Amino acid sequence: MSDEATIATPSPAPPAPTGPPPKVTNRGRAAAPAASANSETSDIPEYEYFIQPGPRGYPPLTEYLDISEVDMMKRPDESNKIAHHTALYHSDYLIVRRGQEFQVMITFSRPYKPAEDKFALEFVIGSSPQFSKGTYVPVFPTKQRQTTWEGRITNTSDNVVTMAITPAANCIVGKYQMYVAVVTPYGIRRTRKESTRDMYILFNPWVAEDAVFLDDETERQECVMTEMGIIYHGAYDDIAERDWNYGQFNYGILDSCLYIMDRAEMPITNRGDPIKIARVASAMLDSRDDEGVLVGNWTGDYTYGVAPTSWTGSTDILLTYNSSKMPVCYAQCWVYAAVFNTFLRCLGIPSRVVTNYYSAHDNDGNLKTDIIMDENGRIDRNRTRDSIWNYHCWNECYMSRPDLPPGFGGWQVVDATPQETSDGMYRCGPASVQAIKHGQICFPFDAAFVFAEINSDVVFHSRRKDGTMEPVRVNRTHVGRLVLTKSPGDVTRRNITDQYKFAEGSTEERTVLEKAEEYGCKREKSSPPTADVDVILPNLEISVGDNFELNVEFINKSDERRTVDAYISGSVVYYTGVASTEFLFLTPRVAIEPKMNKKEVAIVESKKYMKRLVEQNLENVYIRMEGPGMMEPKSRYYRLVMGGSSLTWTEYFTPQRAGTSRVIATLDCPALRQVQGQASVTISP
Repeated sequence: MSDEATIATPSPAPPAPTGPPPKVTNRGRAAAPAASANSETSDIPEYEYFIQPGPRGYPPLTEYLDISEVDMMKRPDESNKIAHHTALYHSDYLIVRRGQEFQVMITFSRPYKPAEDKFALEFVIGSSPQFSKGTYVPVFPTKQRQTTWEGRITNTSDNVVTMAITPAANCIVGKYQMYVAVVTPYGIRRTRKESTRDMYILFNPWVAEDAVFLDDETERQECVMTEMGIIYHGAYDDIAERDWNYGQFNYGILDSCLYIMDRAEMPITNRGDPIKIARVASAMLDSRDDEGVLVGNWTGDYTYGVAPTSWTGSTDILLTYNSSKMPVCYAQCWVYAAVFNTFLRCLGIPSRVVTNYYSAHDNDGNLKTDIIMDENGRIDRNRTRDSIWNYHCWNECYMSRPDLPPGFGGWQVVDATPQETSDGMYRCGPASVQAIKHGQICFPFDAAFVFAEINSDVVFHSRRKDGTMEPVRVNRTHVGRLVLTKSPGDVTRRNITDQYKFAEGSTEERTVLEKAEEYGCKREKSSPPTADVDVILPNLEISVGDNFELNVEFINKSDERRTVDAYISGSVVYYTGVASTEFLFLTPRVAIEPKMNKKEVAIVESKKYMKRLVEQNLENVYIRMEGPGMMEPKSRYYRLVMGGSSLTWTEYFTPQRAGTSRVIATLDCPALRQVQGQASVTISP
């Protein structure tokens, strides 16, 4: 055997491919693609034979029990919708909640004989129904044969059989088709596919076995059944309220919510898990990377859509998205939170809108909000990446968390406002509120980001010309001053700050921050010396267009004379903390005697802070109006409203139900935002 090396001669290159590229499929990996659209249905055969046809074809099944009629008992005044708390849904279909019994009435061609006749109800969801996946569920009337869903006969009368069905408490949530199937020796005969027998199954916070069970009827009524909400905005020391019609029971809203999951291509098999649904919806409510529901806009220019301040409710937004298949313009944080709230409540997941005042947007996850100033004390807008929002709205939804240790279920933070990416997409949550309060920020999902929103230190850095920076002031109590939500069953606000954090400076708070640092969060360790001169800024309430006087007070707490080089800046700032334009910049030098105070007065003229004078006229005015249970959203456009004139709009409508509700209205134009009003209305039966 020789030791000679063998050199392989390269083969000639294959010819360049011609024609279209091969279609890429998952064939060879799975028998069929995963079903991911509730709107897609399957064709279930009306006749399904057990045997091969003989010389004369298939044997006839007409001599056996036949189905004449199926009554889904779906009227709002019937027992199904009343018992399942779904009577308010404006829908022609049966809507029930999982884990709870409902009934249907079946009329056969002759009296039912239990000893001879065999039948079942079949529930199908999606395009590829499979028993093993929970997308095809047969339900039998006898105890001897039961599946994951229970069935029993509650009444028989002549040819009519009333059957009760209890869906599994963890079954898939969505729109099902129902069939009645009769079993014969030769095969199965079932009802034809008819949309009148379609039905919806929702989450059930009234049943202990359901993952969204909420054991508080007052909270359930508020966080599932209440249509009219109050969203808090404004500032920590000047809280404002905004009425919002969630409209979760309005016609078409339930289908719109299911479409959102279809648009996300969420597998049907995942739609029984509220954790997965909340996370998918958190991404889909904004349009940043998935053509989701809402387009965010903080520029002030809303020419090609509706200004965020103009919306009165979620109905128009969701119906428009469902019909156009395009993102809706425009939204800011409270709009994202309000529409997300509609989505969650519509599906039966308890939820509420929460507002955090002085909410930190921490870009680098270091538990510090870094404010960079130049040598003159002016904020360097180009280098300051973190921001503090006057307020920020997110959602809480209620569910168990079997993926976390015991004790971390309950309220979970979910946020649809696109701020930072999570696992590659703009979304946030669900993050356990209990985990956030106790510093367990290692738990999924995005607990560290939410923890920073309410616990960040505000660190002011002085940047020298050589690029070095020195911390000159640290405020450890500014962020997360107040967390509010609407009180259940009332129109007052509820302070839930203590659910997110322990009292500032307490032993528990220090322990929590130490725990957070163990998981990688870094706080500011420096303690710059406290200055012996305090600066006090007044709280001013000023009408748009007015001149005003700004009095800045300097207090010398030392025993020596102090000279202060001050920097006074006035800017138009969005509620997100981002500055638009600076209209005031003063650099006075103030001399203050020991233990004395001194005021510096600045007169600000309106022309310095208003982009332009509106001359008493309002151009391009939009007015919107709606009321839950009373009227669908209405809107009108006025090209010009003259100064000093009045405007009357009369709208006729037929209320959907009796009771007390509210009509809310907004007026919005480029020169004037945040104009809204509401009126209580009582409708007699």
